[in-house]
Amino acid sequence: MDSMEITKMSTAALIAGIAFFLTGMIGANLVHPERPHKAAIEIKGAVAEGPAAAHAAPLTPIEPLLATADAAAGEASYKKLCIACHTVAEGGKAGVGPNLYGVLGSAHGNMAGFNYSAGLKEKAGKWTYEELNQWLKKPGDFAKGTRMAFAGISDDKARANLIVYLRSLAKDPVPLPAK
Repeated sequence: MDSMEITKMSTAALIAGIAFFLTGMIGANLVHPERPHKAAIEIKGAVAEGPAAAHAAPLTPIEPLLATADAAAGEASYKKLCIACHTVAEGGKAGVGPNLYGVLGSAHGNMAGFNYSAGLKEKAGKWTYEELNQWLKKPGDFAKGTRMAFAGISDDKARANLIVYLRSLAKDPVPLPAK
């Protein structure tokens, strides 16, 4: 290939890039999407979007479910949902997420050397049964800006099973709440 053909090809690529760029700019200026304030069609049983949705369904208290929770089922959930990012061995290293050994009853953001998100660093106190329930239901609602890419567990019984399993991962497990 001679230099004239190379110049023609690079010029064509440059012109195509400029054309795509300009077309995108024109399109962005012509179209102004607006979200309606009210749904055009109301669907019975549908969950509303936005801030109101977070308060639409209160979180079921976890304490009554813990008495009948199954740690073996919780371990199965851990192996299905959590093992890719978290370890549970005593003194284990962090993976993508922190080690979960002894998490119940420990301080939020307790693993030394793990870079927790700002939302979790701001949480004071220790992990309680109810806080783990909130976290496992929807991590983004519990700690805004969390980097944990997990949608949550919607089933109350499945969350209780996982919490009882996490409780068992400690030298001295936190006592179950009184009925």
